[in-house]
Amino acid sequence: MATDRFTDQMQAYGRWRSDLNTAIDKYQQWLNANNMSNPETELRIFELLESLKSDRLTIAFVAEFARGKTELINAIFFSEYDRRLLPSEAGRTTMCPTELFYDSDADMSYIRLLPIETRLEEMSIQEHKKNPINWTTIELDTNSSEKMAEAFREVIRTKRVPAPVAEKLGLVDPDMHAETDMVEIPMWRHGLISFPHPLLKEGLTILDTPGLNAIGNEPELTLNMLPNSQAVVFVLAADTGVTKSDMQMWNQHVKPLGGDARHGRIIVLNKVDTLWDELKSGEEIDNSVAQQCKSAARMLEIEAANVFPVSAQKGLLAKIRTDDELLQRSNILALESILAKDILPRKQHLVRESIVGEIGGMAQQSRDLIASRLADTNKQLNELKSLSGKNEDVIMHLMKKTREEQSTYHKSVESFQANRKTFNDKHAELLNTLSLTRLDKLMSKTRKEMSGSKFTMTLKGSMKEFFDLIQETMDAAGKQTDQINMLLQTIYRQFNKDHGLTDVKPRLMTMSKYKRELDRLYHEAEAYRNSAKLTVTEQAFVVKKFFISMVSHARNILFQAHQDVEAWGKNAMAPLVVRIKEHKNQMEKRLESLRKINESRDTLQNRIQELEKTAEALNVQLADINLLMETLNRPLEAFMEQDTAQVA
Repeated sequence: MATDRFTDQMQAYGRWRSDLNTAIDKYQQWLNANNMSNPETELRIFELLESLKSDRLTIAFVAEFARGKTELINAIFFSEYDRRLLPSEAGRTTMCPTELFYDSDADMSYIRLLPIETRLEEMSIQEHKKNPINWTTIELDTNSSEKMAEAFREVIRTKRVPAPVAEKLGLVDPDMHAETDMVEIPMWRHGLISFPHPLLKEGLTILDTPGLNAIGNEPELTLNMLPNSQAVVFVLAADTGVTKSDMQMWNQHVKPLGGDARHGRIIVLNKVDTLWDELKSGEEIDNSVAQQCKSAARMLEIEAANVFPVSAQKGLLAKIRTDDELLQRSNILALESILAKDILPRKQHLVRESIVGEIGGMAQQSRDLIASRLADTNKQLNELKSLSGKNEDVIMHLMKKTREEQSTYHKSVESFQANRKTFNDKHAELLNTLSLTRLDKLMSKTRKEMSGSKFTMTLKGSMKEFFDLIQETMDAAGKQTDQINMLLQTIYRQFNKDHGLTDVKPRLMTMSKYKRELDRLYHEAEAYRNSAKLTVTEQAFVVKKFFISMVSHARNILFQAHQDVEAWGKNAMAPLVVRIKEHKNQMEKRLESLRKINESRDTLQNRIQELEKTAEALNVQLADINLLMETLNRPLEAFMEQDTAQVA
């Protein structure tokens, strides 16, 4: 089916994002047209649109050397070039982590390569990305697949350097031979490739990683890039089985991601064509492949059904030659189907949780406000229509009743303001717990202790103490957040009870995401702290690597938590504040109407006509916002059904 093809589903996902972008734009226009916008809302909508624009679906490919990982990327994504686009040959090919994506802000297609020597600097890859001048740039000629393939070969270049130089760069094994030996190292630390491939333009990013030793030498891969990927494709080879280095890579870098529902892990057994023995029957070959899958699954401690046997080389060949029989046998389409039916919906769910969840919440508040105005308008209409032919005493009684409601309302507002102050005080305490000033002092203290350490055990102790204190901070923030959430729910519940509302609910805060990221970082730091490599690496490099990768990442986690908590605190009470202002205005209007009607009965009919027009306009506004919310909540499946209907 068409919906099983990753290409089709990725394009449908792109259209879903485009429609979502349009819906958010229309919502902003709706707010402006109905005088319901304000600077804070406009800023938040702008930030959400920017976030949607920069949003990417990242699929990372992880494998030890010579598992056919790059060939798999060629077969799934780039077969239309009728050749191997990315260099994929026997032996080591991917020497540095490489990202393939589309840079819509650039005026040309390019390859950017970060020199390996930048490992000596106290700057992360993420920081380097902000300054293209630090990279070697090669312009890509996208009109020629041959020239593109040739340019891509630059990514796999290596050079030979003396062992002490490699050691200084942190590219040395504990069992490295004599210092006089020359060592082969990658030319580049990281590669960025941007060109307008249809899938890349839809927001796909492909992360091609090097083997075990290389992946361990660049902590940003395991601390940042792999955890931020929506899917990690772990590639094994049928001709080698699961080796010791495969198991190391699985246990250290891939298996830990399984506890996070945001990530998909796909295990691929590649090169099954090596089992296609012409002297065996088809059934015997299938049994051999099945046994290899079961063996791999047993070693990785997963279900055998979760291991996908493929032949990337035959799949690429079949696509180039349009050989349907070979394509089916390669099983590449089954792998594409998993990416389409599992990974993309998972990504859409994440976007829904963040962007759609927030803009949908804002739209729901707007809808509730219009619905509240409409209900109040209809209530006033019914009241005024019932006044026709009634005497002055009835009108005075109604005015008295409204003033009593107003007095009760003012008392509840006073109570709300007191609760609001309590919330603000608790929120300020939480922000103080997550203060970067306190963290920076801890970082400075830890660096000083590590730099002045004369013994490895002291060095390791400082590293552990730093992360223990960071985790204590996050645990404390988590408890404070739970208490604030309980307070917020109590405030909303009381407000709803006092004013007969049922649809105003608070947006709660959670520290679980940041706690999860810190836990993963803690385990990475522990693995590094206890590694044999640390004891043979120069102390200055150990300190530098620890701070550039792990400490800076911990700071980023706390910084993001602080930012998110601050933004949440500013908006947590907003729905109630809006309702209070709205209710106050509506009561004042009712009193003013009754006063005028009491003075002149001619005003009654005019006011009824005004309210009928207001109700009509509010019904239109309500229909518009309902339609917008329908678009915001439209599922990805609807876009696939649309495509299927068009094909039919």
